[in-house]
Amino acid sequence: MGANEVDAAEQLYEFGPFRVDAQKETLLRGGEIVPLTPKTFQILLVLVRHNKEVVTKDDLMKKVWPDTFVEEANLSRNIFMLRKALGESPQDHRYILTVPGRGYRLAENVHLVPGRELDIVAANRTKVQVQVRETKPWAWVAVAVVVLVAVAAGTFPLVFPRAPILTAKDTVVLADFTNSTGDSVFDGTLRQGMAVQLAQSPFLSLISDQRIEQTLRLMGRSADTRLTPEIAREICERTGSAVILEGSIAPLGSQYVLALRARNCRSGDTLDDEQVQAGKKEDVLHALTQMASKFRTRVGESISTVEQHDTPLAEATTSSLEALQAYSTGWRVLTSSGAMAALPFFRRAAEIDPNFAMAHASLGRIYADLDESDLSAENIGKAWRLRDRASDQERFFITAAYQTLVTGNLEQAQQTCEAWAQTFPREPRAHLMLAGMVHKTRGQYESAITEARKTIALDPDFAFGYYSLAVNQSYLGRLDDAERTLRRGIARGLEIDEFLMLDYDLAFLRGDQAGMDRAAAQAQGRSGGESWIFNKEAFALAYSGHLRQARSMSHRAVDQAQQVGQRERASLWEAGTAVREALFGNASEARKRATVALQLSKDREAEYGAAFALALSGDLSQAQALTDDLEKRFPDDTSVRSSYVPTLRALLALHRGDASIALETLQVAVPHELGVPRSSVDALFGALYPIYVRGEAYLAAHRAPEAAAEFQKILDHPGIVVSDPIGALARLQLGRAYAQAGDPTKAISAYQDFLTLWNTADPGIPILQQAQAEYAKLR
Repeated sequence: MGANEVDAAEQLYEFGPFRVDAQKETLLRGGEIVPLTPKTFQILLVLVRHNKEVVTKDDLMKKVWPDTFVEEANLSRNIFMLRKALGESPQDHRYILTVPGRGYRLAENVHLVPGRELDIVAANRTKVQVQVRETKPWAWVAVAVVVLVAVAAGTFPLVFPRAPILTAKDTVVLADFTNSTGDSVFDGTLRQGMAVQLAQSPFLSLISDQRIEQTLRLMGRSADTRLTPEIAREICERTGSAVILEGSIAPLGSQYVLALRARNCRSGDTLDDEQVQAGKKEDVLHALTQMASKFRTRVGESISTVEQHDTPLAEATTSSLEALQAYSTGWRVLTSSGAMAALPFFRRAAEIDPNFAMAHASLGRIYADLDESDLSAENIGKAWRLRDRASDQERFFITAAYQTLVTGNLEQAQQTCEAWAQTFPREPRAHLMLAGMVHKTRGQYESAITEARKTIALDPDFAFGYYSLAVNQSYLGRLDDAERTLRRGIARGLEIDEFLMLDYDLAFLRGDQAGMDRAAAQAQGRSGGESWIFNKEAFALAYSGHLRQARSMSHRAVDQAQQVGQRERASLWEAGTAVREALFGNASEARKRATVALQLSKDREAEYGAAFALALSGDLSQAQALTDDLEKRFPDDTSVRSSYVPTLRALLALHRGDASIALETLQVAVPHELGVPRSSVDALFGALYPIYVRGEAYLAAHRAPEAAAEFQKILDHPGIVVSDPIGALARLQLGRAYAQAGDPTKAISAYQDFLTLWNTADPGIPILQQAQAEYAKLR
């Protein structure tokens, strides 16, 4: 660095009531620090050094983000934060002026402060604090004193370069903040805020709340136990983590002092101390941001990644402490008591601050888990529109959630998740979304298994990682592998409804009625479990032709969903009932159930099920209208484009007597036809339907060998079909194909397979009566 560059780096500038310290990257007003992120400070410094000259947007971005491509929105966001820090209002831009079509300039005259010196103002065991004053001839003496004090205090490594505290493989346990202010708004809120800030780091990895909960259980403590330094240290040791972070907030007159201490889990030695002062309550979140940024650089993260991923907390979450408190409470309740109990807290956070992007995103994700897709889409859509008010990490989450749950465009979602995983290599959620939605929906099960294993490797206590791995193994027919994966998760103390759902399916696929009964009994003992297990039992009963019992069970499932206000879930159960009735030939009942489903909700999957049932039942005009509506409302949705709409249009063509059009229409479904669409995941119907309808089209076209191949394809993938009625009916359809092909031996065998499966079925079911009559003719 040349002499002029050194001088520029050490200069002090003043404008209005502000002083800018270029070397310390500090903005002061009245002697107090005004919190700024590194990039926001650099923008201010560029404007200050140009005095009242206009600086173009391109020049600003080149100077502040050299050798890095950034969007103009990043610059606009930092200008907004700078104006806010300077005390400007949206109507009064006193210091930073926008020059339309060009860029920005400083409105105030800038004065250069001549020279400075270093004074020691504080020193302790872990750091030395230095303050800038007016220049004196003996400024170098102060520097020498700093070094001497550092050596005497044992802090020489903190003044000069030192080895990083953490490596890229270490994990961190974040304890609860000690709050001695007497203000409950800080309880839980500061820990959540610090977690959000540290989660922006591609380098750091915090032990998740789910893993902390499981560890507390192993320690014999309740999930909501307060994480005191002592308890956090035990968790740190049990999880093999490297560092525990202890935070605190204390009053100092009318101000607040925030502190963050990093300790070695095993020795208890202090590795780093950070302390920041907030002038008033409203500044606490800014102080937390500042403290988190300093900690990240001190523990070993590169300055470049800190600067690149360092959205201020008020922008990454909310500027309202009350909203952040409700949000943090929501996450604690979600972990300990489940989705329904947590919903009011996330709603409260969004009500307090309607611009709180992650509150809306969290609501959307919870509604999706509860099969409330319209409410999910509404909230995730709000989060998507507010995504610039989130950290880079959470912006990835919001974008991926929007693409998977709102637009349904899985091609875009794959690109987003892959970029997310590359940018934040220690983030398991990116891999989970690839495994749990993107790949399995398109039938790419091996890729899904690979991503699920990555999820578990990154977070061994992420329950959904085990479920995703096990369910994809089940789709491939690897039932023993799926069973072992579930047991691995359970052995770690993990418990989620999805484990029981899959346990029930595995027992069904093995013909293990006792295992099904055990899983059902366990599900009914869980909060909210009755509705989904009743629906599963209904499908299992219908699979073997016990239609009266299936109807009764479906009725119970719908009632349970409606009792807790889950209209969309109830609509899904009704749509599934309509599909079963239509496939079994009960046209009148199918139309009735489809009508009820549509009255409850226009959910995407419910509408698909209703349209399918109506098309099979001969109500072609309404089925056509629903198909057109799906195509119009969800033009980018992968399942709609490659499964729902082609299947429905093929069915409509078949009922109009045009098998060739039906076969042509189904061509678009071929690449992903072995996938599991959302209707199958959420409502248990729809998997392999393009294949089933194609088989019917081949029968109608008198192309029996091709028809037989399609129905055999369904029978070859029981792990995908599970208890969907087409798994049973494929046996009958295979018999019809063989009969049409003139192979009575194979036809009789296939009919016998179906009639054996339905040997205790309810009499009078139309499809059963047809099968019995056709079989009798063959014999």
